[in-house]
Amino acid sequence: MPELVFFSGTMDCGKSTLALQIAHNRSARGLRGVIFTRDDRAGEGKLSSRLGLVTEAVEAAEGMDMYTYLVEQLSRGGKVDYVIVDEAQFLAPGQIDQLARVVDDLGLDVFAFGITTDFRTKLFPGSQRLIELADRIETLQVEALCWCGARATHNARTVGGAMVVEGAQVVVGDVNRPAEEIGYEVLCRRHHLRRMTSASAQAGVLSPDVLPVPSV
Repeated sequence: MPELVFFSGTMDCGKSTLALQIAHNRSARGLRGVIFTRDDRAGEGKLSSRLGLVTEAVEAAEGMDMYTYLVEQLSRGGKVDYVIVDEAQFLAPGQIDQLARVVDDLGLDVFAFGITTDFRTKLFPGSQRLIELADRIETLQVEALCWCGARATHNARTVGGAMVVEGAQVVVGDVNRPAEEIGYEVLCRRHHLRRMTSASAQAGVLSPDVLPVPSV
């Protein structure tokens, strides 16, 4: 049975790499798919991984009817065996409904990849709708790590290395941006709550996480 599968995780946990691997494995068996993406770090119409892999994709722009796009491809004699959607958190809830219809009406597997929460720990509307509709939700097993070495569970937006908690929900950036630019960093819950990034931790004279050592 075809499924709508939501692969979720923090930034830097290998979502795009897995999307590319799924596409490769299926194409190697003669299957043809359509890859959608939105606001990829490599630019419009690209699906890229931080490992350096990149492939062409269809930009799922705001207002695009993804179901109609696929119906038109099939009506013109195109072959579509599966659908991959990266950066699915940026999609509108209505576009997630369209993906569910692709599964139910067209009988295609849809593999959606995205992060669940934004830099304020609030659900992205697209991710929320995927959680509501997906046949299956898979948490990525490659753990991103906080600067302290603990498992990273939250995405933080940074400006000049300092964590910020206000601003637009969607600002395209990456975890590898220079500290003076708007960027992102993955943190454990403790350091996200304390707004302690790697830059601010190094700047502190004495980290509050360090236990005092009694003198002898």
